[in-house]
Amino acid sequence: MKNSVNNQSEFVNFLNQTQMFQGLSQEHLGRISDIAIAQLYNKGDMIFHQGDEAKGFFVVKSGRVKVFKQSADGKEQILHVFGLGDHFAEVPAFDGKCYPASAAGIEKTELLFFPRTSFLELLEKQPTLAVNMLKSFARHLRRFSHLIDNLSLREVPARLATYLLNLSERTGNLETVELDLTKGQLAAMLGTIPETLSRVFYKLSRDGLIKIDGSKISLLNREALSKLVDGV
Repeated sequence: MKNSVNNQSEFVNFLNQTQMFQGLSQEHLGRISDIAIAQLYNKGDMIFHQGDEAKGFFVVKSGRVKVFKQSADGKEQILHVFGLGDHFAEVPAFDGKCYPASAAGIEKTELLFFPRTSFLELLEKQPTLAVNMLKSFARHLRRFSHLIDNLSLREVPARLATYLLNLSERTGNLETVELDLTKGQLAAMLGTIPETLSRVFYKLSRDGLIKIDGSKISLLNREALSKLVDGV
């Protein structure tokens, strides 16, 4: 179904603020919004499964999405959580292969879906968009490089310290952060289990590095947290 004029105007304004579509003219943004398909998901809804045919990619208009892999015994490893303005699944959509991981909403979410064939046609005509796509791929590569380093080279306390410091910098609050994931989701992102994560939270609190008040975490000793990240 073709988007209404009102939806197209809203999509153009939104896309103009995302990293992928920065620097494009209003005309080009209008063409891109023409092929965008709005999709709504409730908390827990699957967006795609690992191994599904990659028919396109997505931009988060509201809500949050987790991209994850799941082992045969059901253990989940969250690769990344995408929020407002983030885009995901570009690589499989462009190389024509299957999605290498699964994606699901972790809260009520609206996505803009861009069909592969239609988007590739636009990409051939818009060099600026092609450059933005290369930047997008580079960001994903750097993100997964950090993830591999974090999981393979750091123990769980260092992984948690990394997460808390990054969350602090992302939100601009150096003293207190509010966890943006449940303990189960955070454990899955850090490559551990909730019981182990709870013990690590307790240890950091006991050692005076953090103070826990529900989902609010006070960073009492950033220097010690940074040393923990660096393995000092």
